[in-house]
Amino acid sequence: MKINLKLLGTFLAVADNGSFRKAAEQQHLSLPAVSMQVKQLEERLGVALFQRTTRRVELTREGEQLVIAARKAMAEIDGALVQLQQTAQVQQGQLAFACVPSVASSRLPALLVDFARQYPGIAVRVRELALPDLLEAVRRREVDFGIGPQQERKGELEFAPIFVDEYVALVPPRSPAAAKPTITLRELAKLPLLALSGGSQFHHQLADVLKAQGLSPDLNYEFTHVSTLVAMAEAGLGVGVLPGVAVPPGTPLKTLRITRPVMNRTIAVITIRGHKLSPAAARFVALCDALIPPR
Repeated sequence: MKINLKLLGTFLAVADNGSFRKAAEQQHLSLPAVSMQVKQLEERLGVALFQRTTRRVELTREGEQLVIAARKAMAEIDGALVQLQQTAQVQQGQLAFACVPSVASSRLPALLVDFARQYPGIAVRVRELALPDLLEAVRRREVDFGIGPQQERKGELEFAPIFVDEYVALVPPRSPAAAKPTITLRELAKLPLLALSGGSQFHHQLADVLKAQGLSPDLNYEFTHVSTLVAMAEAGLGVGVLPGVAVPPGTPLKTLRITRPVMNRTIAVITIRGHKLSPAAARFVALCDALIPPR
């Protein structure tokens, strides 16, 4: 049985006012239109909903039953519409995304604080994941999107670039290498290097470039966490090689651009192809320009 909301709304207006005329005024309808809508509802239900006299309109027993059910249904619909409107206006809702550690540790904190200040009604869940796990979380729709390096093989994923992240060398300020703003890869290969562990995309890219240049540096020191690598470099163990975005602010180490060749990666917002972001996710992505490192 198909009964539209318009008929139920008119029925409730008559029931609340105890009058077809007052219901017509409230609904901005003509009196015949109200009478016809109530008649249609009664015919579809097969019962009388009102007892009509020349002086008053009263609900029948069946009408009273319908009033209870209709008010409950209309209240639920109104509540759902309010929630949808608040979601569209980013007043409430949920947001889940994943981010690679190098970006999460350096650029994400300030962005999350800014988003929470602007949209306090949004519950945010963040997962810090290595790239393979991040891509899998996006594919499985466990998160709305990911933030990480763009891949050559895209498949079902879409990558919206945010910024290009150059790789840099971190050297102690007293090191002879710190006298220049740049360092070539060949010069870098002669120094004891500190790099991220072999499971990272950064490590694979660095190893491939070194091999292509015919270089075989000492890569005995590998670390899982950026903070550990930086601490080792600050202690004087060697020269750290990192994505530029991962360099922590306030470190006493000198940051040098790596040249000949320049190495970089593109950080992007990663989604399922054709997937439309929720209003909350779209607002967060719009703020991601704040991730761009200062020049």
